[in-house]
Amino acid sequence: MGRKSFQREFQGGSKGHESPSDLKAQLENLETDLSFLMKFTGIQFTSHSKKTVEQTRNRTVRKHRLSGNCHSLSFQLEFQLLEMQKKENVSAVITDLSIIMESGEDSDVSKFVSSTEEHRNLLTFFRSLSSYAEWYEHRRCTFLHFKGKYPDIVTLPEGQLGDYIILRNPKISGFELMIIWKIHIDEEGRTTPVLDLLTKVPEQVLEQKMATTETAPARFRSMLLLFGIEAAVENLIKVVGLEK
Repeated sequence: MGRKSFQREFQGGSKGHESPSDLKAQLENLETDLSFLMKFTGIQFTSHSKKTVEQTRNRTVRKHRLSGNCHSLSFQLEFQLLEMQKKENVSAVITDLSIIMESGEDSDVSKFVSSTEEHRNLLTFFRSLSSYAEWYEHRRCTFLHFKGKYPDIVTLPEGQLGDYIILRNPKISGFELMIIWKIHIDEEGRTTPVLDLLTKVPEQVLEQKMATTETAPARFRSMLLLFGIEAAVENLIKVVGLEK
């Protein structure tokens, strides 16, 4: 959220008792905290608006619209906040929540969004969004890194935002390995990277190296456990490049 927008939100909620210098100091502290949170979580808010829907002596309902991005993923939220005042205590509860999120075509993401909307839990949404988007960005950067380092072997059929890459040896026609990298998120927001390997081997090569080809996916999964994602993928790329 920009400085001017932040100032409007902050000043609109002030009581008018603080001096201009105090307000400026508080605003600078809040902006510092906000900047830290943005860097720590990857979440950046780009716009926010609110509208009072209902207001009585002890009850206020406001509709909020919030847009932003987390790393390379964008999101939009619309929710109603019910504020109740009892003597000196004020309570607030979300009564309605709607989420639009990039990657919504992913079935896991759709289920997570639906569950979050049902339970109206914004904290879970932002915590899980940060984790999911971090893996999403890590996958994108990893694919781009290997495409740049091994341009003759690595191809990105769906571009940098796709969930798989193809490895081809230019000297072996029809020989392909597909590395699939899904990012699983369950309805409770737990995020897990899931990688696998599929093979496409010409018949003449398959006859010569049947055992090696059949065990390739299992060997790749073992490398993932032993060396991690980047090292496992690079080892596989080097093996493909050495095949003749």
